Amino acid sequence: MPRYLTDQDIADFRAELCRVATERFARFGYEGVTMRQLAEALGCSPKTPYRYFKDKADILATVRAQAFAKFADVLEAAAAGPSDDPVRRTARVGEAYHRFALEHPHDYRIMFDIDAPIDRDHPDLAAQAQRAATYITRQAEQLVQAGVIDVDPVLFGWSMWAATHGLVMLRQAGMLAHAPDYRALARFHGGLMLKGATASGKKIDGRKKP
Repeated sequence: MPRYLTDQDIADFRAELCRVATERFARFGYEGVTMRQLAEALGCSPKTPYRYFKDKADILATVRAQAFAKFADVLEAAAAGPSDDPVRRTARVGEAYHRFALEHPHDYRIMFDIDAPIDRDHPDLAAQAQRAATYITRQAEQLVQAGVIDVDPVLFGWSMWAATHGLVMLRQAGMLAHAPDYRALARFHGGLMLKGATASGKKIDGRKKP
């Protein structure tokens, strides 16, 4: 007689399936993963994953939404930290971004290195992705409001994000083996972009030049 699955059994299996799927999608991409492969990795029947998810696209959307939610939580905590100084807050968010990418490389890859749309078919994924994006680009708006930088905050925010992502992907691709210390490079990069956008007559920390 089959064993009755408790709610905890179901939750545990879904969590393990998501863990395995995240790792496989990050390593092999969407097209390089099949439902059968996921079942084999879990040691279950090929039909079992279909009891928990509609299909492979449903699994990908779920694990990406989870990754974006964790990412947004980290950025939110950094933005809410001590000090109202917008430069320090921006630095904290940037440091949190890099730390997340370093500590959760598979999550980072399935968020930003998977060729699959973020659309209305998966509302939770779209919501979590937007939440993460908001914490990344909001810092530029606050820097402009404080008079620290004198550029279009939308363009600056997206440019900062693009450059930061590029640095992360270079590291994940193993292209920074001969570069300076990664964290020092990240700090230099952030400071350089702020300096280039600094409002006339102000230093990066917002104080008037002598």
